[in-house]
Amino acid sequence: MRDRRRRFFKKRDQGKMENPISTRHRNRFWLVFLVLFVFWYFLLYEFDWSSLPGLSLVSRDQENHLQSLDSSSILRKNVSNDQNVTIHLNHSPRNIVSRNVTRPIISERDVNVSTNNETDYEIRDLEGLQKELEPLLPQGGGEEEEEDDYVDKGGENRRKTKPCNGRYIYIHNLPTRFNDDLLNQCKLLNKWRNMCPYFDNQGLGQRLGNPQRLFLSSGWYATHQFALEVIFHNRMKQYECLTNDSSKAAGIFVPYYPGLDIARYLWDHYNTSVKDYDTLGLIKWLKEKPEWNRMGGRDHFLVTGRITWDFRRAVDEDSGWGNKLMSLPESQNMTMLSIESSPWNKNDFAIPYPTYFHPSTDDQVFQWQNKLRKQKKKSLFCFIGGTRPSMKGSIRGEIMEQCNAAKRKCKMLYCVDSKENCVKPVNVMKLFQSSLFCLQPPGDSFTRRSTFDSIVAGCIPVFFHPGSAYVQYLWNLPKDYEKYSVFISQEDVKNKKVNIERLLSRIPKSKVLSMREEVIKLIPKVTYADPRSRLETVEDAFDLAVTGVLQRVEGLRRDMREGRSSSDFDEEKSWKYYAFGKTEEHEWDDFFDRTRISFQYA
Repeated sequence: MRDRRRRFFKKRDQGKMENPISTRHRNRFWLVFLVLFVFWYFLLYEFDWSSLPGLSLVSRDQENHLQSLDSSSILRKNVSNDQNVTIHLNHSPRNIVSRNVTRPIISERDVNVSTNNETDYEIRDLEGLQKELEPLLPQGGGEEEEEDDYVDKGGENRRKTKPCNGRYIYIHNLPTRFNDDLLNQCKLLNKWRNMCPYFDNQGLGQRLGNPQRLFLSSGWYATHQFALEVIFHNRMKQYECLTNDSSKAAGIFVPYYPGLDIARYLWDHYNTSVKDYDTLGLIKWLKEKPEWNRMGGRDHFLVTGRITWDFRRAVDEDSGWGNKLMSLPESQNMTMLSIESSPWNKNDFAIPYPTYFHPSTDDQVFQWQNKLRKQKKKSLFCFIGGTRPSMKGSIRGEIMEQCNAAKRKCKMLYCVDSKENCVKPVNVMKLFQSSLFCLQPPGDSFTRRSTFDSIVAGCIPVFFHPGSAYVQYLWNLPKDYEKYSVFISQEDVKNKKVNIERLLSRIPKSKVLSMREEVIKLIPKVTYADPRSRLETVEDAFDLAVTGVLQRVEGLRRDMREGRSSSDFDEEKSWKYYAFGKTEEHEWDDFFDRTRISFQYA
């Protein structure tokens, strides 16, 4: 009995010695297990594998195809517009396109619909759901598919090489006084700011990097809103169908920098002979060239990096604003591209303001679009700008009052006492990226660079005058403006007939989702790629502008051959003719009545 008790206590004492060791091992095991679990969860659900080259779940042509889908049609049957619905679309690693799949499997994990009363504008990446629905889309009914604009070479999708017949462009070799000399005088181009840094990187400005992780690691620059002439010229130097034989050219590009030219004389008292000196010199130089005589300049085009009103001085008085480049008889035959065109003239066409984003690869475009699709919106709407107290009819004061009254639903960046805040890309893009709608009222003229900054930020623009976008950027924006924007009449705002917060809050979530996706799809069409590179499958604003110009020139050439006049409509109604193809009475007529417009240029 005594020996048995002795053995029992001996085993108990040995157990006490071993327990701390075994407990320590167990703790270490669970710690390692926890760390591995967290690491596994991060890799599976948080890390964006599509951002790594070669690891994308879909091929390039599939991704381009999916971006063209109307996302609202995916959700229209599942979401009632009567409910306050919040839609979360989660990207799933299993959403892989397969041509053999006949029926998509959609789980609750892919689409979460909540009908709570909270305002939540978080909309996740649509790609997963779109990929699963792709097999349901028409595939051509077994017939041979139409040949698209892209071909596969070496396993990579590249834009099909289009024949250059009908696309050749000849660049005039102008005297340097019309372009390079102006860049060399960059310190004299602006009365208040040294413009030289803005012409770094072939006109893109200085690199921004990725402060506060707002942007991508590359492709972002501090671009000046009036630098388009330089950017466009450098892009044109890389155009795929340039020719040294002007007789082959479908268009003749004139690399004059009229915006930089007139910028030297806008803010001080100069006589008209100084303001018009280079403009008249350019026309004289062009008329002496054989290329001009072929079509009387109708195949010539140039880019002005400022708004049209800086080149339409109506009077030959020293106090008159700008020069008369666009009013000269010879200029009436040329095609003028500007960041804002005149609704009442035939010879100028609007192309987008330059933004801060200048992608050098297709992947940069796709990565940025996907980043925006996953982004959560913190405010319903926002406004960046200042009042125009001296401008009769301006609605900016009323808009700012409504924004302040909306409190947390509206954010504002005030640009009067602290203008520097509004020219810092980080401040502008941070506010636009965090807002669902961006208000874009007219300022000194119809248009704003802010419109394109907001689109690049994935923010739905809200316009108050059709001249701010709808009759301007016809080559870049959809004719159906309700697909990507909201229109509120400035008269309703001025007369206090509309509450902006209430109107925007009542737009159904499914409609908001569709509009936001349309805005994101517009991004490449309103951006100018880095002039030092070339996008492969994506057309940017430069590509669309060149196509638009060449189509216009071909139409003028055809009219000349057939003895027809291409100017058989009232120039005062140009905005209607170019936007709608007719000049009959229109609901927007009052908006373009010159007697009712407060701009000093109209």
